[in-house]
Amino acid sequence: MTRVHDMGGRFGDGAVDPSDNAVFAKDWHARALAVTLAAGALGQWNIDASRHSRELLSPKDYGRFSYYEKWLSALADMLVSQGVITEEELRSGTGQGESPISAKALKAASVAATLSKGSPYARTEAPDPAFQAGDRVRTRRPSRNTLVDGGHTRLPAYAAGATGTVKLLHGAHVFPDANAHGFGEAAEPLYAVAFSARDLWGQEASAQDEVILDLWQSYLEPA
Repeated sequence: MTRVHDMGGRFGDGAVDPSDNAVFAKDWHARALAVTLAAGALGQWNIDASRHSRELLSPKDYGRFSYYEKWLSALADMLVSQGVITEEELRSGTGQGESPISAKALKAASVAATLSKGSPYARTEAPDPAFQAGDRVRTRRPSRNTLVDGGHTRLPAYAAGATGTVKLLHGAHVFPDANAHGFGEAAEPLYAVAFSARDLWGQEASAQDEVILDLWQSYLEPA
């Protein structure tokens, strides 16, 4: 099963307009980003879990929410599900006593250093690479999380069962299908794989175009 966010190749959504390159279309968008980053600094979830929370939005809400409304809605769900705040606190906008994780709050003086540090997801401990540049590979079908029914995965539905060519190995990286659900980092080799646009999108695509996806090793098999 796919969720509403997996929109690649779907008809009816219109062309992507690259002309709008505004950093924040509205003033509150910057605050939404800041609140999301500050909440993430509490250490109660990881980036893969946060992505999964956005995937869990209902199709109705996902379709009507703007980009940062999706962020805030998913953030509210995580804050409550992880016990950081209660539903009553969320509704009222007022905290009830001091939080047991208040010491983890991101201070203004620490913001610059925290952002510049980033969150590298490359790892050294992982299975040996099974493929190398030039190998033909086929993606898993269906494109589902094999660890958790309905779980997070970075294999897009439009590329499930497609055959492509390995362009390069990125090294080993945290495996999102496991990391989003509390199963540890389970790092795997990560590859850049090129697919013919026509193989993915049909004859409407240009024969000259290709799509390059970053795919974890367990998504792939020899073609």
